[in-house]
Amino acid sequence: MKVTRAQVIENGLRCRCPNCGRLTIFKAGRYFAVNESCTSCGLRIEKGDGAFLGPFAINYGVTAFGVVIPVILLHALGRLGAAATLTLCFAGSLVVPVLLYRVSWGWWLMLYYFFLPENLPGNLEGRAGDDE
Repeated sequence: MKVTRAQVIENGLRCRCPNCGRLTIFKAGRYFAVNESCTSCGLRIEKGDGAFLGPFAINYGVTAFGVVIPVILLHALGRLGAAATLTLCFAGSLVVPVLLYRVSWGWWLMLYYFFLPENLPGNLEGRAGDDE
């Protein structure tokens, strides 16, 4: 079954496997444990050392540009005091990455396979004879 870019986007936004669309990115009952591969279709989710850097960058960007920088700008404009600014930045820097951990993995896989859909197992099946 061919996987389209639209399906990759839908699966990524729903934090599902980009290939089969099942909830198999994470180990059952464990919030932070990523499966090495999809238990349904076998797609490798963790592609070795450094596989966490994509989700980390997404999480960092959302936290920095969505929480910390706006709070600092409010302080610079005189809308927030120093104590409130420090409290909001500290709390946001701890809470937002934890809340977005799973979402950032879904978004990362979505971005990766949006640009490289030919690497999905669902799109490789018909290409086996093309190499000959």
